[in-house]
Amino acid sequence: MGRSSTTLDAQTFKTVILLSGEIEQQNLPLILKRFNPKLDIVPVGSAAQLAALSPTLLAKARLLAFSTPVVVPAAFLNQLGYGAYNFHPGSPDYPGWHPVSFALYDQARVFGATAHGMVEKVDAGPIIDLELFEVEPDITAEDLSLAAYAAAVRLFWRLAEPLATSPDAPPALPIPWGKRKTSRQVFARECEIPLDISAEELARRVAAFGLGDGLSAPTVTLHGFRFRLVRE
Repeated sequence: MGRSSTTLDAQTFKTVILLSGEIEQQNLPLILKRFNPKLDIVPVGSAAQLAALSPTLLAKARLLAFSTPVVVPAAFLNQLGYGAYNFHPGSPDYPGWHPVSFALYDQARVFGATAHGMVEKVDAGPIIDLELFEVEPDITAEDLSLAAYAAAVRLFWRLAEPLATSPDAPPALPIPWGKRKTSRQVFARECEIPLDISAEELARRVAAFGLGDGLSAPTVTLHGFRFRLVRE
């Protein structure tokens, strides 16, 4: 009697490609190997490193992305034998770039992290799990970022066993993404401070966008000179 396709998949699935920062590359494999000591984990941190992986490896692999700005091309996703899943440090209401900043600006009362399947469009794939929390009044951008990161880590712990051991795709939840998807361009636009801005609106933008995103930070243009906010 022949083996089932599920059994064959279970024998073929043996690799996780971990797309993350250096700190996560040191710690997240420990969680995965807790559930599957034989799992091969390939750490990558950039689009160039992804592109260097062989199609043979991809056919036997699953991609796990954790809090990364790297956009994974559809051509790469299509070569993966066991799907791709992202841990997004933002709730479904905030798909896209720098969700913490936009949640702060909106004075969101609930925030968190989202685990979802990856598709061609960023933060658009089926949601497989959530970790939400109530946002404390007057929370800072730093503290909200830490809380969202911690929520993403809890999600990773919760999903580590099936993602490390099962070739099957996790079931999707009937939860939609928010209709507004932010981007680097939208962030940069919010950082352009008009000269007639009210004190209240200025404080709101500085609280939300004052840390910048590595490219943009609150900036005022006056008589041809640009003045950029610097946080000490």
